[in-house]
Amino acid sequence: MPDSIEIRKPPPETAIARPEESAVIPENLAVMPIREMVLFPGIIQPLTVGRTRSLALIQDAVMGDRIFAVMTQKDAAEEEPTFDHLYHVGCAVRILKLVRLPDDNQTVIVQALGRIRAEELTQANPFFRIEAVPLPDVADEGTELDALVISASELIGRIIELSPRIPREAIAVVASIESPGQLADFIAANMGVDVAQKQALLAEPRVAERLRIATNLMQREIEVLELADKIQSDARGRIEESQREYYLREQLKSIQDALGEKDEKTILIEHLRKDLDATGMPQKVRDEAERELKRLAVMPIHAPDFNVIRTYLEYVAEMPWAKSTPDRLDLTKAEEILDHDHYGLAEPKKRILEFLAVRKLKADLRGPILCFVGPPGVGKTSLGRSIARAMGRKFIRISLGGMRDEAEIRGHRRTYVGALPGRIILELRKCSVNNPVFMLDEVDKLGTDWRGDPTSALLEVLDPEQNFSFTDHYLDVPFDLSKVLFIATANILDPVPPALQDRLEVIQLAGYVEEEKLAIAKRYLVPRQRREHGMSGRQIKFSQGALRQIIRYYTHEAGVRNLERAIAGVCRGVARRIGQGKAKGVTIKVPDVAEYLGPERYLPELKLRTSTPGVATGLAWTPAGGDILFIEATSMPGSGKLALTGHLGDVMKESAQAALSYIRSRADRWGIDSKTFRKSDLHIHVPAGATPKDGPSAGITVFVALMSLLTDNSVRSNVAMTGEMTLRGLVLPVGGVKEKVLAAKRAGIKTVVLPERNRKDVEEIPKDIRRDMHFHYVQNVEEVLPLVLTDGKAPKAWKRSKTRKRASSRSS
Repeated sequence: MPDSIEIRKPPPETAIARPEESAVIPENLAVMPIREMVLFPGIIQPLTVGRTRSLALIQDAVMGDRIFAVMTQKDAAEEEPTFDHLYHVGCAVRILKLVRLPDDNQTVIVQALGRIRAEELTQANPFFRIEAVPLPDVADEGTELDALVISASELIGRIIELSPRIPREAIAVVASIESPGQLADFIAANMGVDVAQKQALLAEPRVAERLRIATNLMQREIEVLELADKIQSDARGRIEESQREYYLREQLKSIQDALGEKDEKTILIEHLRKDLDATGMPQKVRDEAERELKRLAVMPIHAPDFNVIRTYLEYVAEMPWAKSTPDRLDLTKAEEILDHDHYGLAEPKKRILEFLAVRKLKADLRGPILCFVGPPGVGKTSLGRSIARAMGRKFIRISLGGMRDEAEIRGHRRTYVGALPGRIILELRKCSVNNPVFMLDEVDKLGTDWRGDPTSALLEVLDPEQNFSFTDHYLDVPFDLSKVLFIATANILDPVPPALQDRLEVIQLAGYVEEEKLAIAKRYLVPRQRREHGMSGRQIKFSQGALRQIIRYYTHEAGVRNLERAIAGVCRGVARRIGQGKAKGVTIKVPDVAEYLGPERYLPELKLRTSTPGVATGLAWTPAGGDILFIEATSMPGSGKLALTGHLGDVMKESAQAALSYIRSRADRWGIDSKTFRKSDLHIHVPAGATPKDGPSAGITVFVALMSLLTDNSVRSNVAMTGEMTLRGLVLPVGGVKEKVLAAKRAGIKTVVLPERNRKDVEEIPKDIRRDMHFHYVQNVEEVLPLVLTDGKAPKAWKRSKTRKRASSRSS
């Protein structure tokens, strides 16, 4: 046995005996450590002894007067406590009986004689011996002590009544106790408090104080016992009520059988079977539903799984297994609806009309999986609604942004509490048809964590070769999604996994130019804001100049959301004037815009920033569409270092280093003193330093900025450029050409320099935009310089070069 003394917790009815008046407690006592209990005078308690030191103590006591001391350990987990680790107030005990056990342990029954306090340790081995002094009770006779005795007796009686572990005979034991000190000790020995509190009661010689502490402890114990009794009583009441309800239901069932009436469960099952028969579900699904229905029929209505199966069958019965809306296959009408709802967006409209045309020829055509990719506010979500209206189908939209749980797509298995189908099945159940237009918004915002990968779950949903038998974890039967027209939307495709991209037919939606925004504002935004603000066309009008003012100086976006917010801001200001009686109708003109929207927010600074050498205008692609990018270069006395700032990425920094290396390798040809690179430091900066920038497409723009600085030639303010350059001076193709050209158009730039291999990409740009712009296609960076630097300042070496002639011949 690992413990020197294994204390078995005393039963609540621990025996109590009066200490013998003639018992004399020796001054020198052997000490046995005990743990997890405290002995009080008068208590008879069995102790199981197993440690060597304690066995030696018992043997010595049996050979002598059979009296020794017990003291409680401060740390019950300590195997070999030192004397300092014992409480120094304990009890002297006498051995009443000794029982030897087969495992070399011993059980000794002792009676506590009285309190003692250790004065001095006189022996440490083979067991502790101390010089002890008795601690007699201090009792001040009087009414207060009598009141405490009466109160304690009543409280201990109440505890005995409430506690199921204390026999009722204990009341007689309490009544037989005459001494207030013995009463206090009996209460302390039987209280369910921790060792520290019991030790404090043992160390307290004043009887009145012990009774006062015991009274407080008993009052708390009574509160706990009364609460426990109330909880048990409530539980018994609920059980009895449940049994009574079951009995009454059985009686009701018997009465209904006798009268030929149907009970609640029979009516429910017949109703479910009728609903299942009316769904037109596949036979395989019907067999599974019938199996669950039979389980429900033999299951008690109060069984835990009854409502689980019932809910499952209700979901199965409510699914649109064979319910569809007829497609509107009138192409002319569909085209009118698409044109009415959206301005531009020719490519998406063309693709939808093609789908309708093929569907008209082949009725069982599986729906394509379209993905609209474009910056925010260009109409991706509203285009989905228009497609549904044009086809005569219902429209469903769920947002995938921030979704991280695979169960949101596939559902939870029915073994889980509160399980539900996935969003796909839930939305189809709500719309009650199996061929809606289903928009999966923000597919590029899906996340992944320990709960699974939703993008992987979408692979089956968005694959026409698989989704005809999509199995939701909750339904656990295949459902045909091939009739659903899925449309996904995204701002950028990079976060979308390649496997998912492979299942999508991507349609790019570029940003709008000023003329398109103006037309959208006239046809859609202004009328909508009039309606939302409760005003008529007579009460508020916008001049064309005012709308252009808002577009140019109060918005800077590829879409039209901020434009609509600005128009709404003007409408609110006009509504206030009308509400105050200051006007009946207002026509918003250019000077009025600042009154309602404040000072201009976006100011054109193109000419200002390109008027000095060393500044070039580039074109960049962003998730919000294209944008213009200024690259600035300057020099200062130094040792030939190159500084790059503006929150640039590694690729863009490497492009700048490649451009500088190319210039240094050909400095003599362009009349640049090679000493300049050794005696000067160059600094390249891209403004908007808080915005991260990266990519190789700024290569030729960095090259032009450096050449402009080193040759003291300004860059033309109406020219922008994009293209990656190599150390050999070749200009490589870049992406996002359409978005970049639209950004140049919005900024008022008429001339764009592009890589020769991007010529084919320009064909995707609308003709009306190409008609107003000039494009120059270059293969080498040297072809760029005559096109972008101001006339009359180019070095003679450039003027003699044939590259300018070749570049001009490739211009369009």
